[in-house]
This record gives sequence, C-alpha cells and structure tokens, in this order.
Amino acid sequence: MPSGAIMAYILAIGFIMARRALMKLNPHLRPPSLPDVMWNAQSAVDLSPHDALTHLPDRTAFETLAVRDDVPGMLRLRALKFLMTDVDTDHPQVYFMNSIRHPLHYHFAQDILGVDLDLAGFTRVTYFTENRKFLAGTILAYDNYSLSDGSPGLYSLEFWPTDPVGADHVASAFHAITAAMPFGAHKLAYHPTGDIQEQRLIRDADALAAQAVRTISTSEIFEGVVYSPLHLGEAIGRLRLMTGDDPRPANASDIVIYEILPNDLPVVAGVISAAPQTPLSHVNLRAQQNDIANAYLRNAATHPMLKDLIGQPVRMLVTPDQLEVTSVSNAAMLAALEARRPRYAQTPARNLRARTIVPLDDLALTDVDAFGAKSTNLAELRRVIDPAFVPDGFAVPFSFYHDFMTANGLYDQLQTMLADPAFKDDAQREDLLKAFRRAIKDAPMLGPMRDQFGAMHAAFPAGTTPRCRSSANNEDLIGFTGAGLYDSYTHHEDEGHIQKSIKQVWASLWNLRAFNEREFYRIDHLAAAMGVLVHPNFDDELVNGVALTRNLYFPRFEGYFVNAQVGEDLVTNPEGDQIAEEIVILQNVDAGSARVYETVYIRRSSLVKEGDTVINYIDLMVLVAQLKKIQDHFQALYHRGTDDSFAMDVEFKFDRNGLLAIKQARPWTG
Repeated sequence: MPSGAIMAYILAIGFIMARRALMKLNPHLRPPSLPDVMWNAQSAVDLSPHDALTHLPDRTAFETLAVRDDVPGMLRLRALKFLMTDVDTDHPQVYFMNSIRHPLHYHFAQDILGVDLDLAGFTRVTYFTENRKFLAGTILAYDNYSLSDGSPGLYSLEFWPTDPVGADHVASAFHAITAAMPFGAHKLAYHPTGDIQEQRLIRDADALAAQAVRTISTSEIFEGVVYSPLHLGEAIGRLRLMTGDDPRPANASDIVIYEILPNDLPVVAGVISAAPQTPLSHVNLRAQQNDIANAYLRNAATHPMLKDLIGQPVRMLVTPDQLEVTSVSNAAMLAALEARRPRYAQTPARNLRARTIVPLDDLALTDVDAFGAKSTNLAELRRVIDPAFVPDGFAVPFSFYHDFMTANGLYDQLQTMLADPAFKDDAQREDLLKAFRRAIKDAPMLGPMRDQFGAMHAAFPAGTTPRCRSSANNEDLIGFTGAGLYDSYTHHEDEGHIQKSIKQVWASLWNLRAFNEREFYRIDHLAAAMGVLVHPNFDDELVNGVALTRNLYFPRFEGYFVNAQVGEDLVTNPEGDQIAEEIVILQNVDAGSARVYETVYIRRSSLVKEGDTVINYIDLMVLVAQLKKIQDHFQALYHRGTDDSFAMDVEFKFDRNGLLAIKQARPWTG
C-alpha cells in the first residue's frame, strides 16, 4: 500500500491555494475542538498553536490536526504530518503539523519555523542524506487493522518512499513520536513505503530491533486490515450470499456478499467481499463506473452484523471508518431500485452502412458507430503509439451481425422470446437465452459473408491463431464500459472455418449478464449489435496486466497505476489467494523539465520470489511512455481536456519474447 506520505505530498500541492485563501479570510484560524491548555506546549521556536503541536495527549488531538487521505484500497485514512528538527543533535524536536493548514513539510519549515532551506540542507540534493538536520514524515491511522492480540488500530510511521532513512534516524523519530503521542505509543510501527526503504530495512533489521523499533511490512498491513472501503456510498437491496451452489445470478436489487470475487460483476445494488480486492479489479472498476457502494470485510459471510440479515432488504452504508447495515422495507428496496435506473430508454448507435471487413490501419474512432469502440480504440492505439506495441488485425462491422440475424429470422425469434411471459422469470430467462444463443451458433452463414471471413482468416500469416473479440455498440464507451459482459474466443486450427468463433462472439450479445445489464439501463435490445475485433492470439505470455493512465488519487499530477501478474494468471480478479503486483508510478515533481518517475510498490506479486518484481524497471518505463501518449491522445480525441477524472483503462501483456503488447484501451470514468 502506498504510504500516506506519498499521498499527503501529492495532495498537498492542491491544498496550498485553498489554505492561503482560507488564512486570508481568517488569519487566526485554529482547530476548533482542542482545549486551550493544549496551546501552551513548549517549543524550540515561537510556535503558534494554530500551526502545530509538540504533544498529542489523546486521539482527539490527533484527529484535529490530521487530514483525510486516500490510498489505493484504503479510502479516507487519517494522515498526520510531522517534522523533526535538530535530528543531528541530542535534542531533536518533533512538530505535529496542522496538516490541513500546512499540507507541505517544505512550506511549514520555511513559513512557520523560519528555516533558511538552502542553508539548513533542506534541498533535495542534501536533504536525503545521513548528515541531515530534518526528518519529514507522516503518521497514518489504520483504525481497521487488527493487532496480533486482537485489539484494533495501527499507527504507521512513514517517510517519502525514496528517502533512504537510516536506522538511527528511524529510531529517533519512532521514540520521539511514542513519547509525544503516548495514547498511540503501543500501536506505532515503522512502515517502509518504497524499494529503497524496504532494502534498508533488510540491512538494518537487527539495528532497529536493538533499538526497540517495531516494524511492519505492506503485506502485513493488508493481512491485518479487517475492513476496507473501496467505493464509498449507500446501497439499498436484498442481502445475498453468493456461493457456487446458488444457480440464480445476482441482479440489480441485490447487495451481494462474495467469498470469492467473480470475474464479471453484474449490475447489483452493492458489494461486500470477504476477499481483499485490488483497485483495478473488474469488481471495483464496475463499482466505480456504476457508483455501487463496495467494501471488503473480513469473514463477511459469517460476520455477526450480516449473517442474520441475509435474504432481507437492507440499507448498506460504506463509510471511511466502518460498514453499516440495517433492515429496510421491501417497498424501500423497490423504490431505490427504480431510482437508480435511467429515466428514459436508450438506443445505442448502429450504423449498418459499412459492408466490408476492414484492416485496423484503415479504421478511425469516427467509425465507432459501425464497428464498435473496442475495434476503433485499438485502431487508434496503432496510430498514437508505435504499432509494434499493438496487435494488427481486422474489424468486422455491425452490418454482418445484422444481415446474419435477418437472413435467419433470428430477430423474429428474439421478439417472440422477449414477449414470452416465462422470460420474466430469472431461471427461465437464462434457459431461453441459452437456447437463443444455440440458435445463433447453429444458423447458416450467407455465402458471400462466409467468403469474406475466409479471406480475412487467410490474410493472417501462416500458423497464426486468431483471437475473435467482442466489439459491441454498448461496450467500451464513456460511462458504460460493459466490462466482462460479452465473450471472446480463440479460433484453433482444428475448428474449421473461422465462422464458428465469429458466431460464438455474436451469440454472447445474449448472455444473461449482458441482457440484464442492458435491461437495467433501459437499452433497446433490438438495437444492440455486435462487431468483432480479430487479431493474433497471445500464447505463453510472460506478464499480463492492466493500467490506468492517470494518477488515481490526485489527477492534476502526472502518474499511473499498474497491476501485473506473471504468465496468464488473472490480474483483475485472481483465483484463490493469488496477489497481483500493484504499482503507483509518480512523476518526480523535483526533476524539473526532465520526466523522471518514482515507483512505489503497493503490493508484491505472490507468484515471484521475495525481492523480485513481475515487470522489471526498464520494461515498466517502456509501458509508462506508452501510457502517457495514450492518455494525451484519447483525452483530446474524446474532448475531455479539462476533465480531471478522465483516464484510459489499458490492458497489456509482455509476450513470450518479453515484448510489450497493448491489446485494449477504453475510457475509465471513476
């Protein structure tokens, strides 16, 4: 997990202007809830109590000075910055900063302590050395962490991840803070937040232990957290425990409890998972896209708050500090369901004028209404970055699907099915849709269409195994990703004509989960159409992953978020207890015009040796260079130049030869 120091630092820039404006309005602003006696703390400087304290007697004092902070997988943690001066003497002084009023250590030192930064060695060149005068860090409150004795709460002592803090300085800060913050002394632990500090901890472990400094790793924090909010909000629905024995799929009126995360999240009212989630899981991306409250709760299926409410309508509130679940009436549940649905019916664009299969290099984003966003986005990728990083292939237009359905009377069959009263029953709906998909797969293909598909297949180099992927007209769009709704198929040599795999993709337009999601959003089913993207399949890849092209937590600053796993193992929703590598990549704001990045590993992959990474640094920087180009290009293309929330959700691989391949990019609007 990235440290609060990272997030506090990057969030700080945005708070500066607000802080200065607030101080102009009220120069005597002070935290409102601390007793007056606390403002008399002794200090080495003439310190205003509006700016910092040197002693925190209780949690109330901590909360008054702390700021709420977001870190991946943990929303709105309380973070308190501190600055230690005179660390090169026998009498260091710790200042707990009003972290709302003073979001940057640098400005606190300069404006409040009156330090001449260059003379004091506070510049980046001399600040991060053994012969330092200052220590700047953050204390993060993990209130939903369970200690080994079962008691709640952890305070982590953290530094900027590339600051190589030595054992003596860590110990000095640790003991100064335990003395000045006695209420949390027994819960304080040093948490190394970046590669440099992790390597130093290995080297300095004995020295820290000798100085009685408790330490904790990122993985231990994750293992000890009992509750984690992934997407804040309220949900009203029927609480359901989803198990492998339940034949009924989840629906839009359900608040689901998952013991194992699904690969594809249907439209639901809310999500509680007993398995920790990655921020880039399909579950969490869909939850953010659809504004679905989503949280991790250890032992959710048997949790005392939940077990007696399973099967009942409930209101769930995901807050930064806890999960709240209470009973509601059935009427309230139905009213909430209706309120979430769009008010009016929606008709997706379907241009049937394109009559031929088109090479990707001849396709543009303006063709999206005829070929689907997955195909046109991949074609755009081949323009914006080196095409060597993007698979080449072909796009099949919606008109092929439409002509096939019309020629075989399948639209008439579809309308009959939709009008059948039995179709309103969930179980019968699934059976009827399954039969309809079989009818699509068994229907004959028109001769000229079949010939075009044969010519497309023959155009690939000999020995190529094509991958046929969905590119529907209600998929990969801004505000509606349709992630996981439809199916893709690899066409193997022994399967005969490629029409078999094409028809399988077409049929997936009528998956139960896809139908139910379109129904919830009042999308006209008869206007739905399926295009197909065809490119070479990837076998035996070394790495697969997903990335977001923006800094999730402070989008005004360039940054990226990457999940990766070795081989073909699922990254978005791993099977069992596998953990993917999660990395925050931040542009170093002190590097001037040079684009230098700092990498912070939130989690390490469970499938590599300790100390190893899934993606080496050189390959990671190759990926980052492409992510920047993708963000800049598509933000302009989608006319979202001033939208700080806009990003692209990118799927990538490093193939069997270690070469980068970017296979998909779609808008993400979390």
